[in-house]
Amino acid sequence: MKITQVICQILRVPAVAAKTASSQDAVIVRVRTDSGLEGIGEADASPEVVKAIIDAPFSHNIACGLRELLIGENPLETERLWQKMYRRTMYYGRTSVTIAAMAAIDLALWDLKGKHYGEPIHRLLGGKQHDSLKAYASILFGRDGAQTADIGRRWTTAGYRAVKFGWEPMGQSEALDIELVRGAREGIGDATLLIDAGCVWDARTALRRAERFAEFGIDWLEEPLREADVDGYIWLRDRSPVPIAAGEGECGRESFRPLIDRHALDVYQVDLSRNGFTEAAYLRARIEEIGARPCNHFYTSPITAAASLHWLSTCRDAFLFEDCVEDSPIRNELTIERVQAENGVIEIPDRPGLGVTLNEDVVARYLISESGAA
Repeated sequence: MKITQVICQILRVPAVAAKTASSQDAVIVRVRTDSGLEGIGEADASPEVVKAIIDAPFSHNIACGLRELLIGENPLETERLWQKMYRRTMYYGRTSVTIAAMAAIDLALWDLKGKHYGEPIHRLLGGKQHDSLKAYASILFGRDGAQTADIGRRWTTAGYRAVKFGWEPMGQSEALDIELVRGAREGIGDATLLIDAGCVWDARTALRRAERFAEFGIDWLEEPLREADVDGYIWLRDRSPVPIAAGEGECGRESFRPLIDRHALDVYQVDLSRNGFTEAAYLRARIEEIGARPCNHFYTSPITAAASLHWLSTCRDAFLFEDCVEDSPIRNELTIERVQAENGVIEIPDRPGLGVTLNEDVVARYLISESGAA
């Protein structure tokens, strides 16, 4: 079996709002073979940047576009192809959006592998340790505490026993930060409460917030600092009364390495659409090795939801699944199969490959750019 096409498609909803929500557009990668099989993947990054990395022509031996590295290759050789892509993009890759583009291809290759062998990806990764997982509804804060409380009530009424609120307007003032968390707790009652600050503070401010937020019984404080502030995370984790989570923006093992080697976090959040299965399998072992807890990050489409479930189900210490509940057609309609929790619990897919099928009508409706098609 040989790869014959690597197709890159960009989808975008008509009106993109000014908010931190990557479910408003998508970059889909489709890897096709001479056997007629197709695998699908996606990257959580700027779609046009990912497309440029895949489409780029040969420049020199360590500055290649990804498509030309894959045509004619055997898609089942996922580890070798990851190494080939990594080596041949050294001059502009390593820990960047290039890894996210590679991740999209890697998801598609593993999807192909599962379809070829007639097995779900979690079995190819070594076997699932969970048949289902508790899911948390992942959503943005409201404009104030009252609106945040209303949002919380909506999702606990829908059956979720855990809710995460994140990003803007947190970070504008201490008073508003506390108001938002108080509103979140009022809205969800005794359900699990997770807070995502969105990289807004220095370490000392983050510690003050952690101490105040502890009064509301939060189960973790996510990304309180800039993503690159490893020393700050180490300092904060040693002092915080609540667990510290981060990692969603990291692309590949070299990006995660300082956080893992220095035990900087309590919860390591791995985004499959920025890492792929090949890297995520390595990260699973490293996170288990240091006794930390893994969780997925996911705020895009059902492709990443399914990929996250396959990987997370193989993690011994998995305890929560991030379930994006944005009201977006890309989140809710891109695949024929709906990948979302019911009554706060989500089942692990058991169909071959990723176990999801693109809804071609939805792809056609939101398609704005395509490359690599015959």
